[in-house]
Amino acid sequence: MKLLLNLIWLVLSGFWMFLGYMIVGALWCLTIVGIPFGLASFRIGRFALWPFGRTVVLRAGAGVPSGVGNIFWFILSGVWLAIGHVVTGFLLCVTIIGIPLGLANFKMVQVSLLPLGREIVPTSQVRRYGDAPAGPSF
Repeated sequence: MKLLLNLIWLVLSGFWMFLGYMIVGALWCLTIVGIPFGLASFRIGRFALWPFGRTVVLRAGAGVPSGVGNIFWFILSGVWLAIGHVVTGFLLCVTIIGIPLGLANFKMVQVSLLPLGREIVPTSQVRRYGDAPAGPSF
């Protein structure tokens, strides 16, 4: 089932959101200070390309630097990527077959707004990280 959902996702939403994250990541990497943000964008872009079967958990040891970085990310990139997920989610929810994919897009808004201090892991490994996921679980 995950494979089928991922294939439909890839065609209808994933590829376009992946491209958006790659463009944002490349722009962040133009400066030395922006490289950590660019790497985070590339990481989330891979997640946006093939999300089902993976989830987002809080990274142990992520503290104040991640929080400060998330503020910069939110202002400069997060809002725009989140708008992309919301618009895509609404468009997918227009059809019955697209509703699960639209809901998945809405779940990705959280990680697109505040990506630093989070880690993407297979859903089978969530128990290893302790409590519940810190973001979308597909």
